[in-house]
Amino acid sequence: MAKDIFSMKDKTVVYTGGCGNLGKVMVKALLEYDANVAVIDIADRLDETYDQYRQAGKLAVVCADLSDTESIRTGFAEVKKIFGRIDVLVNCAAYGGGAGGKSCEFRLDKVDDQTWETGVDGTLNVTFRCTREIIPYFDAQGGGNIVNIGSMYGVIAPDFDIYGDDIPWNPPTYGAGKAGVLQFTRYCASALARRNIRVNSITPGPFPNITPSSNMAFISRLSNKTMMKRTGKPEELNGALLLLCSDASSFMTGTNIIVDGGMTQW
Repeated sequence: MAKDIFSMKDKTVVYTGGCGNLGKVMVKALLEYDANVAVIDIADRLDETYDQYRQAGKLAVVCADLSDTESIRTGFAEVKKIFGRIDVLVNCAAYGGGAGGKSCEFRLDKVDDQTWETGVDGTLNVTFRCTREIIPYFDAQGGGNIVNIGSMYGVIAPDFDIYGDDIPWNPPTYGAGKAGVLQFTRYCASALARRNIRVNSITPGPFPNITPSSNMAFISRLSNKTMMKRTGKPEELNGALLLLCSDASSFMTGTNIIVDGGMTQW
């Protein structure tokens, strides 16, 4: 029987921010491909559909404050204690405005220093801290794999004409931070290749969390910005995730995979 190069069997993945709208779907994909997954988040918000994986010893949720280095260190040490090793780090966690549906001040002349610093900390700096703290684990076992989650707004600017007057604009901190994540991915890929650590990224396009209270006129305008004339479904990120987390991408580093229905290509 041919080997499944996308299999995650015997691999342990640390997934930061795995309780979010996109993260929880991507975490389940990793579990379905037989990975051990440690979700590191500020709180455990995974529902009962994940219980089978918890009971099988395949899933652990470790609560940590990713704005604090010591909390990250404690969290990674707990993962190592539970699963014995860490093979992959997925940096998905984001906070501070523009992430997880949370809004913040977006008018440039009204953005104060704290708003700016918190927003950049919650996109770029959190990725840096988690990357720095995982390196000793990878060095100890001879290598590892990092996958960073970017954003279309790290590649292009928002078209504010689609927002209208009743929807807060995407804040400047989010795109600036995510653009930094993409450059940091390339930097780390170059710096860490000699240590047998691969670093790649995924850039999601429009993946709004559509609920009964969503502004469907906005969703329609957003959909029309893509070549495929629709927004993405969270599970449509799973292919890129499994490629980059598995041995199927063994000769890939410094790569950014854009999953956006063509939005950033025109």
